[in-house]
Amino acid sequence: RIFVLGIGFFTLCFLMTSLGGQFSAKRLGDSPFTIRTEVMGALESRGVLRRMSDMLELLMKRMDILARLENSTDFHRGDEARFPLDRFQPAAGLMERIQAIAQNVSDIAIKVDQILRNSLLNGKVMEGRRDQCEVPRDPKYPDCAGKVEWMRARWTSDPCYAFFGVDGTECSFLIYLSEVEWFCPPLPWRNRTVAVLSPPPPPRPQAAFQRDLARLLELIGTGKESLSFMKKRIRHLAQQWLRAARRLEQKLAGRQRDQKHILIHIGFLTEESGDVFSPRVLKGGPLGEMVQWADILAALFVLGHSLRVTVSLKELQSHLGVPPGRGNCPLTSPLPFDLVYTDYHGLQQMKQHMGLSFKKYRCRVRVIDTFGTEPAYNHEEYATLRGYRTNWGYWNLQPAQFMTMFPHTPDNSFMGFVSEELNQTERQLIKANKVSSMAVVYGKEASIWKGKEKFLAILNKYMEIHGTVYYETQRPPEVPAFVKNHGLLPQHEFQQLLRKAKLFIGFGFPYEGPAPLEAIANGCVFLQARFNPPHSSLNHEFFRGKPTSREASVVSSQHPYAEDFIGKPHVWTVDYNNSEEFEAAIKTIMRTQVDPYLPYEYTCEGMLERIHAYIQHQDFCTTSSLPPSPKTKSPAMQSPPSPLALSPNATHLVWSPSAGRAPQAWPPVASLQVWVSEPQHTCTETCRRHGLVCEPTFFSFLNKEEVFLQLSIACDSTEFEMNHLYPAVAENVHECYLQKEPLLFSCAGYNTKYRRLCPCRDFRQGQVALCRDCL
Repeated sequence: RIFVLGIGFFTLCFLMTSLGGQFSAKRLGDSPFTIRTEVMGALESRGVLRRMSDMLELLMKRMDILARLENSTDFHRGDEARFPLDRFQPAAGLMERIQAIAQNVSDIAIKVDQILRNSLLNGKVMEGRRDQCEVPRDPKYPDCAGKVEWMRARWTSDPCYAFFGVDGTECSFLIYLSEVEWFCPPLPWRNRTVAVLSPPPPPRPQAAFQRDLARLLELIGTGKESLSFMKKRIRHLAQQWLRAARRLEQKLAGRQRDQKHILIHIGFLTEESGDVFSPRVLKGGPLGEMVQWADILAALFVLGHSLRVTVSLKELQSHLGVPPGRGNCPLTSPLPFDLVYTDYHGLQQMKQHMGLSFKKYRCRVRVIDTFGTEPAYNHEEYATLRGYRTNWGYWNLQPAQFMTMFPHTPDNSFMGFVSEELNQTERQLIKANKVSSMAVVYGKEASIWKGKEKFLAILNKYMEIHGTVYYETQRPPEVPAFVKNHGLLPQHEFQQLLRKAKLFIGFGFPYEGPAPLEAIANGCVFLQARFNPPHSSLNHEFFRGKPTSREASVVSSQHPYAEDFIGKPHVWTVDYNNSEEFEAAIKTIMRTQVDPYLPYEYTCEGMLERIHAYIQHQDFCTTSSLPPSPKTKSPAMQSPPSPLALSPNATHLVWSPSAGRAPQAWPPVASLQVWVSEPQHTCTETCRRHGLVCEPTFFSFLNKEEVFLQLSIACDSTEFEMNHLYPAVAENVHECYLQKEPLLFSCAGYNTKYRRLCPCRDFRQGQVALCRDCL
């Protein structure tokens, strides 16, 4: 009997443990899309309860048999001496307990059965709803049916759909397309929380100039040679950044500045893009991009904005809130950043992983674009139709969202970088220690020297030539023996070499890097080759595939900015194919005395000033206050009176003082002047010839038929078309053309058939990106 009781007791414990495991393993109601799975799990639990009840009943029957045997006289008498009666009293108590437990289990089984019946009934109702959904026919959602059809065929192509609850049923498609995306109307039977009016968001914290760059160095992180390079540069220029911040703070005189949350994603440093720069840091590769990124990071941080820095795709996905999968679904929550600074690699990565959210938030993106993207290459449809499609263009962004290293075209925003400033003592020391017969060659890669023996031989007659070409074991054969090659130098040692040299000479490549400005800032004369014909994507491999034409002799030399914005005596541009001109230039340069010179826009203060203005005033997410551009030609179209008036000398148009209240535009419309180009000139050139800068923001004010009349241009016909050269006039046939697509307003481009209407503005001394009242 003790043996039987023990078996019964341990069986009871085992069953209770199993029952507890069954209940704890399942949690009902986790998701409306897991009802079937949970019900099946609960059915298993009900089976366990029934088996447990049956076993307890069997145990009770066997206990009852033992009790009858115990009452038998023969049995009792034969064993009385060895088994006193009081030894079996606990057995009777145990039996009562087992009987009570059995009753409780039976009650539980009944209740669970009732719950399961209700659950199955509700599940069938819900399943019926989910299987019987019909695609709504709502004119407000014209794409709904097409999107549902796509989901039927492709919903398994990306795990992100299942992440948002799609399970292959019609209703799950509609729930996703109405609640995650926005192509279908909400389903009326869905439980939707009534929107509660939330209190207005708290005021933004104000940006305060930062004095300690240690936090920025932590944000940049470690693990890549390129990051170490950028951190060294920031540390080296730290004091200049802080002095510039103090000066700009005084200039702004306590003006309120909202602190922005900014993501900086350096796409070309990610492993997915190949990270081609990090291995070249120690081998003399081009470092211009990393110089610019280091300066952008420093400027944004010093201005007091909240930054996050990423150089990996995994970090980017985490910061953006990308759902798991292949990137077809929107972000799981609103984008937490006001601005995102990235490059073309990062832009592509964002598009691949943000789904529809990329289109929603692309207005917040700022693309660091070394050579620029002209509107003709940016507009996808136009680029495809007109042959402007390249590997890097057709993003349909506002052209000013692309930010360049030099002011190539006013269509883009000029971001720039900084060069080291010298104090008065350093300037005097440099002038005293200059060696008039010392030249440094621009080019750290051996390939740049190939085929330059003729120039080097002429230069060697007058000057001692120094190079900084990288080599591991032996001297590169491209570098002649008479050249004193220092190998790759750290930045501060390279600066010391420039401070002694008289001449910094370029052989045509690399294009438009920061080194010539550093040389000029250290008192060197920069000598470069004139390109004839000018280089462009049409005739030179380097520019082929880049989203810019550089038409009308823009790339007429190795460094157009140095040629156009600095010029002699600091910059000499000569024909290297003419040995006499080249040699004469060398002789003249040796006799010429120049002071160190750095344009204001390439100082720390100049860059802080420029980025501050962009952050405060550039907004590509809200509707512009400028007048809308006409899309179609209609005889009944009525335009408001032009706010422009003829200048006193009748050569161009200006903003009329009697135009009433000026629109809230940036740059301010008071700086606008309208000039007509010559047939062979771009608007960029036309404005520059009048001491002005082309301003594409103002094109909307020119894109009107009345403006032609105000400029005394006779139009036999006026058409609206997509063309990056419009508004313009074909004078020979008296045909006028207005722009149909605002994204194609462009300062670049020309055609000898047209004279273009060009919007120009003034600019701050030494700061071509900003008008006089733009700060």
